[in-house]
Amino acid sequence: MGIIVQKFGGTSVGSPERIIHVANRIIQEVNAGNQVVVVVSAMGKTTDQLVGLAADISSSPSKREMDMLLSTGEQVTIALLSIALLEKGYDAISYTGWQAGIQTESLHSNARITDIDISRVKQSLDEQKIVVVAGFQGVSANGEITTLGRGGSDTTAVALAAALKAEKCDIYTDVTGVFTTDPRYVTSARKLQSISYDEMLELANLGAGVLHPRAVEFAKNYEMPLEVRSSIEYENGTIIEEEVSMEKNLVVRGIAFEDQVTRVTVCGLPNGLQTLSTIFGTLAKHGINVDIIIQSTYAHDKTNISFSVKTDDLRDTIGVLESNKELLRFDEIQHEGGLAKVSIVGSGMVSNPGVAADMFQVLANEEIQVKMVSTSEIKVSTVVEQQNMVKAVEALHNAFNLSSIAQEKTQVRA
Repeated sequence: MGIIVQKFGGTSVGSPERIIHVANRIIQEVNAGNQVVVVVSAMGKTTDQLVGLAADISSSPSKREMDMLLSTGEQVTIALLSIALLEKGYDAISYTGWQAGIQTESLHSNARITDIDISRVKQSLDEQKIVVVAGFQGVSANGEITTLGRGGSDTTAVALAAALKAEKCDIYTDVTGVFTTDPRYVTSARKLQSISYDEMLELANLGAGVLHPRAVEFAKNYEMPLEVRSSIEYENGTIIEEEVSMEKNLVVRGIAFEDQVTRVTVCGLPNGLQTLSTIFGTLAKHGINVDIIIQSTYAHDKTNISFSVKTDDLRDTIGVLESNKELLRFDEIQHEGGLAKVSIVGSGMVSNPGVAADMFQVLANEEIQVKMVSTSEIKVSTVVEQQNMVKAVEALHNAFNLSSIAQEKTQVRA
């Protein structure tokens, strides 16, 4: 008997009928002789609805109170799923994140897990109970309820699996695995049989919503076997592992994209050695994540710095910069919205020079202007106009032959 951690996303538990279906999948794992810990998200669009309620009251609600509000979504799901399992004759118990011992840093709305006290969960498993845990949430050292950011239930599941030394962690979602790109936008997208931790981490960070980046980090750091699977279809998913065993001939293995990107340019900064550390240290101190960075010096003592942020963070970004204008000593702030980021990812880029040039040529052929660029050993990211996002993804998907991956649907029992 081993410990299996299963995570079910919001779509998978979006109705009473789907919750009952999830209960049946859990029971299959229990009947196979395993101890099971289940992590669930809020039902369907619950989180969006809660955010909407807060927006009806305040244009800038307290982050602490938003954590209090949003954490209720998962609490509904864990109770309903436990009721479904009990109704079917299986002993189950639900725990909120803090009841499950998930401890986090004190940052509201995007906290990181710092430790997990598994004693309560382990005791329930020893009592032959199915443990149902609320994802996305925890408690800080000073007793405050915190949330882990959108998609944080993935992180909860993998962190629990690591702490419990589970045999594996299965992420159940509304797709059958990790695809070469989002099949909702590109019909020729293909499911990958396997992908490396590093490639998956890049894709997750670059906008592929199938897994939360922190979940992949946990899986890599603790060498936790991870599989992304469908909660509806009974077939093998995508294995995330250290070394990829399939489709090794692919130089590019995936294309990620995200909209709602804004370019911010801070003009007239002093051209000093401390300028970059000061500006980005100030933003980091206020919890603002920046992405692609470009510096352009236009005079002996003046420089402009451009960077991209999520459009939702624009207001906070400008507020932090303006409130620290005396420290930063800039002339003005400019920003351009309506942008998107399109990225190609593949470990094969390391040994295949010219991939970036090929990408730029494809975009040029489509008359798509590249506004910003960022690279690493295994990815190239470009910022383009949002209206050209899907066009760019489709062109790159075809150019790098990602549609040619053979599709196999291996039926599995659970």
